[in-house]
Amino acid sequence: MSSTPHPLVDSGGSLGAAIPATNSPNEHRHHFNHTGRRLRHFLRPDGRKVHIASSPEEAQALHKTLTETENEGAFDLVLHGSPEHIEALRDTHNHHSNRHKTLREEHGDLAEEFERTFRELDNLSRELHQVTSHAVQLDASFSKYGYSAHLRTKGSGSDPDSSTNSLQDSEAFHKETWNTERKLGTTMRFYQRPIVRQYFHKGLLWRAREAQEVASYELFIDLFYVGIIAITGDNAAEHPTGEALVHFAITFVMGWKFWSDISLLIAWFDTDDILRRLSVLFILTCLLGFTTNMADAFKHTYTPLVAFYLAARLFIAVSLFWYGYSIPMVRSVMIGHGIVNVIPAAFWIGSIHVEEPARQGLIWPALFFDCFGQSLLMTVQRPWSFLPDRFDKWAKKTFEFSPGANIEHRIERTSAFVTLVFGSCVLGILYQSSAEFGINAFFGKAVLGLIQAFTFNWLYFEIDSFNLHTHAIRRHVSSALVWFTFHLPFIMAFVLSASALAVLVRAHDCADTPVESLYETFIPRSEDHISDGLRWFYCAGLSISLLCMSLIAFSHQHKKIPHERLQKPTRLLFRVAVAIAILCLPLAHLDSLQLIGTTTGLITAVLGLELYGASCTGDSIFFDKKCRRDKASYDAQAVRKEELAKSVGEGSVRNVEDISKREKGEVGVSGQV
Repeated sequence: MSSTPHPLVDSGGSLGAAIPATNSPNEHRHHFNHTGRRLRHFLRPDGRKVHIASSPEEAQALHKTLTETENEGAFDLVLHGSPEHIEALRDTHNHHSNRHKTLREEHGDLAEEFERTFRELDNLSRELHQVTSHAVQLDASFSKYGYSAHLRTKGSGSDPDSSTNSLQDSEAFHKETWNTERKLGTTMRFYQRPIVRQYFHKGLLWRAREAQEVASYELFIDLFYVGIIAITGDNAAEHPTGEALVHFAITFVMGWKFWSDISLLIAWFDTDDILRRLSVLFILTCLLGFTTNMADAFKHTYTPLVAFYLAARLFIAVSLFWYGYSIPMVRSVMIGHGIVNVIPAAFWIGSIHVEEPARQGLIWPALFFDCFGQSLLMTVQRPWSFLPDRFDKWAKKTFEFSPGANIEHRIERTSAFVTLVFGSCVLGILYQSSAEFGINAFFGKAVLGLIQAFTFNWLYFEIDSFNLHTHAIRRHVSSALVWFTFHLPFIMAFVLSASALAVLVRAHDCADTPVESLYETFIPRSEDHISDGLRWFYCAGLSISLLCMSLIAFSHQHKKIPHERLQKPTRLLFRVAVAIAILCLPLAHLDSLQLIGTTTGLITAVLGLELYGASCTGDSIFFDKKCRRDKASYDAQAVRKEELAKSVGEGSVRNVEDISKREKGEVGVSGQV
């Protein structure tokens, strides 16, 4: 027999379901295929050990250690997922595949017998485990309540090689879990060195192991924005003119930048210290000062409005420069983002010293840089193909590392903000009645407005996420830019429409709207005539928000369901047609009740088509006769494997109460009901 080849892993590693060595021919420990921990090192066919680093930082530290402990040329160091790593794995895999093929050719019958014996032992071991797990009787009458007794064992600590422990390998103790739990209850320091949560390097996204959770102060920021949304929308709806629309757009975008800047810093860097919270408090203070000067900004309070805005923006720029100084890995990118934040400040300062309408010539370029400056910087980090190769090499070298926002966290934060916007619509339609039985047109318009908000929430969070294959952020850079870009006009248009809706609900311009039925504080706020500007604010805002929501849904990649009645693009085209119809409604000069009723009917038609079109041909959208939701699975640890085997042999009955008194933690059985 030829010599034994080098093993794929050394004695300290493991690969999948390796066959353990046995000391006697009669002994066999059954094994199961399960996913173990990621391979840290393996041996090449020539004997060189390949060490795998999970990050560039670990590679540097590992290289320093290996240089001191290993002989030169006796090891290879590769980065996980790199081309060198893949090539080494393929070469080693091909070597052992050829070796396996050679052994089968040289010792065909013997090799077949070994493999067949191991397969039979595994099958018998699994069957024996099932029998010992299911054959134990309990003194509880589970069938009385529709349960079927089905026990799951837990291995004892004295049997480290038991099958139960092998099957529960995914629940093994990890060092990262211990470090995470150990942080609980520790002292919060004033300053901690910032850590990049995740970053891009040569096309790979390196993510932190710890999950990024939403901090409590992030929720506090969202609640703060409820008042800001109400103020900006109410100011525009109070005087529905073109000038008010321009002022609304400017102040809303400026307020949006406060929220996006805070979210970006939190998503990029982990600094769980007191200074981070004080920084957020400073930005919120600037936001408060900004909000108190919005109503009369373009007459008397424009200077303090811009001052508070610039204070927050420049503070963000200083923070970016500081992060670049503290973390050399992303220094170039942070300097670039800091410069992008500083450039618009010159336009804002200049706008203070210019009167209207020339001031608008400085405001809108400043807003453009504030909103799209990061996108412009991305074109420098990822140069277009027509640019010279020298520039491409310089960009790749200069911006080799760039921080990346956590996708799940960004989606969750944006969804929370959209929820607040939908909630602001509900707040606007709340009025107070003084009638003994106030079921009238006021209440009817409020109900229709509630249906609108609920339908938009249904479409955004459920319909457009149904059968989602790839989110827009993960799909492509262009789709991610569409998703990021169109959320701002979507939210802004819906806020404008919701503010106009609040005025329409209180208006007494139609039948069955007795103004005396309103509470005394709402009577002065009730209009007897609605202007064309208010109609355009309401319908155009609703139309634009529906169009933007269609583009956001189109940026995702949805699954193609066989026999689907209407594909997603077809349903989105109908949504666009409805948006155009809503946009034209002000030309009909309808009263408030007719206008709200018509728009609500069109929006619910979109929802109805989505529900019908997403179903499959031949399926009923009302109910399913074959659907039998009369069973549910329950699972909990109950009895040790050794006790089960003993009980099977003796034919004894296990007492459930004795088990629950003896065991600690969660105990019980698994079954169906």
